[in-house]
This record gives sequence, structure tokens and C-alpha cells, in this order.
Amino acid sequence: MEYTHQSSWIIPFIPLPVPMLIGAGLLLFPVATKNIRRMWSFPSILLLTIVMIYSVNLSIHQIHKSSIYQYVWSWTINADLSLEFGYFIDSLTSIMSILITTVGILVLIYSDNYMSHDQGYLRFFAYMGFFNTAMLGLVTSSNLIQIYIFWELVGMCSYLLIGFWFTRPIAANACQKAFVTNRVGDFGLLLGILGLYWITGSLEFRDLFQIFNNLISKDEVNIFFVTLCALFLFCGSVAKSAQFPLHVWLPDAMEGPTPISALIHAATMVAAGIFLVARLLPLFIVIPFVMKVVAFIGIITVVLGATLALAQKDIKKNLAYSTISQLGYMMLALGMGCYRAALFHLITHAYSKALLFLGSGSIIHSMEAIVGYSPDKSQNMVLMGGLTKHTPITKTAFLIGTLSLCGIPPFACFWSKDEILNDSWLYSPVFGIIAFSAAGLTAFYMFRIYLLVFDGYLNVHFQNFNGKKNSSFYSISLWGKGKEEKKRNKIHLLAFLTMNNDERTTLFRNNKSSHQIHRNVKSIRHLFMDISYFSTKNTACFYPHESDNTMLFSMLVLVLFTLFIGTIGISFSQEGIHNLDFLSKLLTPSIDLLHQNSNDSFDWYAFVKNATFSVSIVFLGVYIASLLYKPVYSTLQNLNLLNFFEKYLPTKIVSDKMKNLIYDWSYNIGYIDAFYVRSLTTGVRKFAKLNSFFDRRVIDEIPNSVGISSFFLGEAIKYFGSGRISSYIFVFLFFVLIFIFIVILN
Repeated sequence: MEYTHQSSWIIPFIPLPVPMLIGAGLLLFPVATKNIRRMWSFPSILLLTIVMIYSVNLSIHQIHKSSIYQYVWSWTINADLSLEFGYFIDSLTSIMSILITTVGILVLIYSDNYMSHDQGYLRFFAYMGFFNTAMLGLVTSSNLIQIYIFWELVGMCSYLLIGFWFTRPIAANACQKAFVTNRVGDFGLLLGILGLYWITGSLEFRDLFQIFNNLISKDEVNIFFVTLCALFLFCGSVAKSAQFPLHVWLPDAMEGPTPISALIHAATMVAAGIFLVARLLPLFIVIPFVMKVVAFIGIITVVLGATLALAQKDIKKNLAYSTISQLGYMMLALGMGCYRAALFHLITHAYSKALLFLGSGSIIHSMEAIVGYSPDKSQNMVLMGGLTKHTPITKTAFLIGTLSLCGIPPFACFWSKDEILNDSWLYSPVFGIIAFSAAGLTAFYMFRIYLLVFDGYLNVHFQNFNGKKNSSFYSISLWGKGKEEKKRNKIHLLAFLTMNNDERTTLFRNNKSSHQIHRNVKSIRHLFMDISYFSTKNTACFYPHESDNTMLFSMLVLVLFTLFIGTIGISFSQEGIHNLDFLSKLLTPSIDLLHQNSNDSFDWYAFVKNATFSVSIVFLGVYIASLLYKPVYSTLQNLNLLNFFEKYLPTKIVSDKMKNLIYDWSYNIGYIDAFYVRSLTTGVRKFAKLNSFFDRRVIDEIPNSVGISSFFLGEAIKYFGSGRISSYIFVFLFFVLIFIFIVILN
């Protein structure tokens, strides 16, 4: 096993040959490389599988023999500076390596089909391979400067992948926004690294923690400066993990391909910030103020992400705000010192959210067969609905991911989120109330997504969530829900598509025309007015369909992870029940380092009581979502139960003003982007214009004025020139005498 540790340096470099060979092939043999482009997915998946097997082997060794292995090479050494490169293998490294590789493999398998028709297929796999290399290098780094190098490489790959479709202005703007926002945090991270090196003289983790703790315990360092350096380090995590106030880049980052959203912006890259705080927690934990700041930022992010997800229409952006909220839970747990709970939720959330993103990709892929490639339409949940019978496997997988993220037992996220909720209540009742409330909001907006996408919604009688009266909402679905309705829709759609523009115009003006079409078809008539390729021979494309087997395979494997990954953290250890808490065994060195002891006894009463309370709040959120977004009105009316249920409807409990306030806050993403535009973007532009004016009218005018004045002075003096040497000598002696007189007087 010693040999396994010694050869761990190769982990980051195993996926690297694929992007290098793709780049060389496109440069030297572009035609041949493009002709065999589908073959490049196999080596990408194979090499990452090798890394996964290696990482699992390391984790097994960590469980049986808890140890930390570090090996470094000297890079540059002189009297004032010593830098080393190396690798650091512990429980956190092995966990992150498994997470990166398992999700990465499934995303690559999924992407092979999802990106098969894209012209940038090879470029996509090259970027993915380079990203996997950078991410694995980040988690195996042995010092802060090495982490910073790979940190920037991860950011570069994120920039390239978010702007993968760079010809679209919105994607180009999104990658620039992500780049600039992350540079703010990365600048703080660099300042923190330099400050710690100035204090301790070392950047290696083991030496850094030991020296730093000794300085703090002996009070040999300025506590204000140390706190400032720690907060600068935390700035890097705030940006990378999309914590408030640097969270604004993540929702816009959904402009990249959906597999990118599943890998980078749900499971790995955004987890890098959590990883960094977890790695530096022995340093943060000796500074109570920093721990409070981490917890405070975490709880703000939890409630902010949950509230901003309530009224979004884009399915990927809705999941992005959900990611922000769940990352807030992890940061809250780290701020409370709950190292194990944070990493546990990091694992369960990664697999659950990757499943949800891949499920959304399957939905978008199906919708694009209907409306063509148009993110405004193919990702808009209002234009979905009734997908249950057309995409049953995707629906089941998405439902399992939704149940897990909501925290419903026995799915994965229940075990980790419930632990964080209980710890937050013990840490502070205020934090506990906010965390539990956000759990209810999570259930609400996740089932809102599910109901809008697969069931549609009908809300005729009572006021809608946006507070507007007398409005009827229908799921705008071409395909309906029943066989007869589908047949009618198909007949009417065929009649509609075979008309010329004049006939369609007449149809829309006169609803009593002989060419009547279904209400749902008429509601989306504008979608098809400009789509030229719709014709009777393409009618098979007008109905959604299940994704291909390679895409479904990745989703089904993630379903298994979502169902069973929570067992690694179950701490049942009473008689007759085996202890399944592999996570605590794996994290023993880190727990000991943080002075946390695992509790071998298990209190069934406390567990059931806490779980009942949290699950009750979750079901309340599900109930409210069902009332608002499920077609229950007609059923209640037919059963003569409407009067009984109306008084329990949320629209009767919450005032119209409050509903408008909540809806506007969520739909306008908290006005945070607008605030940044007005206060920062507009302010910087005005300052730049003022600076440009000052530079042109003041700075540049000074030498220009000197030049012009010398010109006029020369022109004036030349008229006093007579050409007589005696006159020049007289003037010269006159001024010399004046000068001598002044010197004598002084």
C-alpha cells in the first residue's frame, strides 16, 4: 500500500493525455480527427475510470488504516523564499477524488450522446479532460500556492465551458460575468495566502497549521491581521462556491451545455470552495470570529437561494438557485464546526443534484425536438407539462432526485440535511428556524418544478402565487395527457401546420372557423410562426420522447447513488444493527484534528423526534406546491369540497401584498444584479469617463500648454533680435548684474 501512496502523484495527470491528443490532432490532422470524433469519448471515460479505481483503493486504505501521506519536491529555494510542489493524501482528498471521478464518468457517458450533434464535440471533451485534471490537481495539492495554481486552472476551464457556445451573446456575457466575479474572490485568496506566508513562513498544510496554532496559543501574532488574512482566504471560497454576495455568476453559468451544469456547477467546481474551507478548517477554528462569519454567510446564502428559486421559469436556473441554497447549508455546517455533516451533505447533494441536472438535460433535449434549439422555450417550465407519459424514466429519476433534495427519507440528502438542521438548532435557535424554513421552501420549489414539468398546472378559481386576480394558468402543452386528447391535438396540429400564413391569420382572427384547433395548440401559435422546417412529414418530432440509452444509463446509475449513498453516514450501532457509518471512519484523522469525537451510542428517540419535525416541514412545502401548481380545483369542485379547502389555501392565508412582494423578490432575483449594475457597473463607467476627461483635459493639457507657450514665447522673442552682438552682450551683462545684486542682498 505504501507504493500506492508513493505513486499518487500521477492521479491528476491520468486524464491529461486526452485533451493534449485532441488538441494535437486538430492542429496537425484536423480532418481525420473530426472523422473519428466519437471515438475520443472512450479514452476519456477509460482514463477517468482508472483514476476512480485508484481513488477507491485509497479510500479503502483510509478506512482500515487512518493515515496522512505527504510527499513534496523542492521547486525554488533561496534565502528568503522556499516553494515546494507535492501531493497530500488524506481522507478529504480520497472523498473528493471519488466524487469528481464518479460524477465525471457518468457525465462523460451522458455527454457522448447529448453533444453528438454539436460541432464542438471534440472541443467539449478536450475542455472536460483538462477540467478533470485541474480539479484532481486541486484536491491533491499539498500547499496553498499549488492550490492557487490549480484553482485558477479550474476557473479557466469553467470560463471556457460556460462560454462553450460563445457565438451566442448571452453565453459570452455569462462566462465573462463568471470570470470577473471569481477574480474578485481569487484576489482575496491570493492576499490571504501571502499574508499567511508572511506570518508563518510556510505554505505546506501540516507545517502551516502547527505553526499558526502555536502562534495563536502563545499570543505572538496580531489577532486583527490574522483574522484579516483568514477572511481573505474565505473570499476565494465565497466566489467559487457561489456564496452571498458573490453568488450572482452561478445562475447565468447555466448558459453552458447541461452536462457542464451537472459536473461543474453542481458536483465538483462549486464544491471546490467547500473543499478549501474544509481543508483550512483547523486554521479557521482557532479564530472564533472567522467561524461566525462563515456560518453567517452560509445561513444568508441558504435563505437567499431558497427564496430566489420560488418564481423562476428556467428549469436550469431554478436548479442553480437550489444549488446555491444547498452550498449555503454546507458552509453553515463548516462555520458551526460540523466537519462531518458538511462533507456528508457535499457527497449526497452532489449525486442528487447531478441527477436533477441530467434529468433536466433529458427534458430539454426532448423539448428541443418540439420547439427547436431555443433556450427561452426549451428550458421554460411554463411551456412544458404533461411529460409524464412521454418520458417515464426521466420522470421517475427526476422524482427521486427531487425527493432526495427535499430531505424525504430514506433518500440520500435526508440523512445529511437532517444532521445539519439539528446542529444548526443546537448552535443557534435563530439559525435553526431559518434553516428549517429554508428546508420547507426547498420542498416547495422542487415540487413546483416537478409539477410544472411533468403534470402542468391549472389554477382558475383562486389567486395565483404572483398575486394577480382573475387569471387562469394552463400548462401550455402540445401533447396533452390522454390518448384522445393527443389524437385531437395531433389532428388539429396537422391542420394548423398545413395552412398557409393567410389561412393561419384568418384562423386566429375567427375562432369559429372550420379549422378549429385545441386551446393548448392555439396558446403556443407564436412558437411555430417562424419555424420553417415544420411540415407533415416531421410530425413524429412534435411529441416529446425519452432520451437515448446512454443518457438514461447515467441517470439510472445516479438514481442508485441517490437511493443508497446516504447509508455511508448512518450511525446505527446498537445491538443487532451494524454500524454503517463509513464516513466517520474515513474522516477520523480530520475529526481528531478538530477535537470532535464520534458518538458510538445512538438515541432513537431524539432521531425520530428531529426527523419527524423536519419531514413535517418538508411535507408542508410539498402540500403548498401541490395546491398552487396541481390541477386540484376542478376535482374539489366536483366533490363539493371547494368551500372546505379554500380557507386552507395559502392564497387565503397570505395577503395579496405579501404575495406580490415575495413573487417580485424572487422573479427579479432579489434585485441584487440590478443593484450591482447601478452601484458598480454604472459607477465604474462614470468614474472611467471622469478619469478619461481628467486625463485628456488636465493631464494631457499640461505638456500641451508648455509646448504652446514655448512656441508663442519664441515667436515673441524673435522680434527683439537685432542681429548685433553688442546688444546681446549688453542684455546678458544687465541680467548678470541683477543676479549679482540679488545675491549680495541675501
